Amino acid sequence: MISISPTTKRFLLFLIKLLIVGGAFYFIYSQLANNDKLDWEKFIILFQKNQSIAGISFILLLSVLNRFFEILKWQNLVLHLHKISLPEATKQVLGALTAGLFTPNGVGEYAGKALFFKKSETKKVIFLNLICNGIQMILSVVFGIFGLLYFNAKYYIITSKTVLILFGFCFFLFGILYFSKKINIKGYSIERLIHKINEITKSIHQKNMLLAVCRYLVFSHQYYFLFLAFDVDLPYLTMMATIASVYFLASSLPTFQFLDFAVKGSVAVYFFGILGVNEWIVVFITTLMWFLNVVLPVVIGSYYVINFKTLSPTLSKGEGDET
Repeated sequence: MISISPTTKRFLLFLIKLLIVGGAFYFIYSQLANNDKLDWEKFIILFQKNQSIAGISFILLLSVLNRFFEILKWQNLVLHLHKISLPEATKQVLGALTAGLFTPNGVGEYAGKALFFKKSETKKVIFLNLICNGIQMILSVVFGIFGLLYFNAKYYIITSKTVLILFGFCFFLFGILYFSKKINIKGYSIERLIHKINEITKSIHQKNMLLAVCRYLVFSHQYYFLFLAFDVDLPYLTMMATIASVYFLASSLPTFQFLDFAVKGSVAVYFFGILGVNEWIVVFITTLMWFLNVVLPVVIGSYYVINFKTLSPTLSKGEGDET
């Protein structure tokens, strides 16, 4: 077995940190500088017309609340293992977000959070992160389905027969999952997963659900208020149903975090195009949402990545030792 000296380990760790942070900033710059659909001249004209310190502060506050609720969710779920402070939860969430920027659907985020814990806790941390992201996905699906039904009732994109077929397919899928819950594949089954979920106390689940709802309402309304800032005047329910539909369909597609706005932008252009909203406005708002809720947290998360210290196997949580 090849032995690596502590100096080499420190150098390799520093190199990995540098690659993650450097890669994050490169992809952010690339997406903003090379997007032909972003009409900066129109944006500057509209910004100068509607600029408001109170309005900008409000939109930024919603971005802070969006990540704050995510941090509180993680701090709450980790109580299943042990208590962590709010600054520690912030470091783990933002650091993992940066590490997961280049991976499909933020898969790297799972490994990123696990690095802040002892190796013996890796599986538990990955499972908790699955719960953390899973509840957000479930909310996107629930709100998204209602949003699609409302949108379809007004604009009749698909026929009622197609809607019934889709619902029938969903019930059929749930039926298969229910009757196959005891099937064991390499030691894993749906029944065992449910049992693991039930091991977490009810109070943690309830708080997780509440914080997830708060987060969903924050970022969906941030989208709504940005449309208002761009002089898009449509009924509230129509706007919220469209936003819910966009988030549901976009989150169902496999993508990378740094391409998230491009995927959401494409889906949003289609739906808001039906409402008669200019394409450049939709693209700009989607890009702003990505910038405010991904880019800015990644910038802060880069600091935590650079200052990351691994845990020695012999030390307990909180006694970091840089290797």
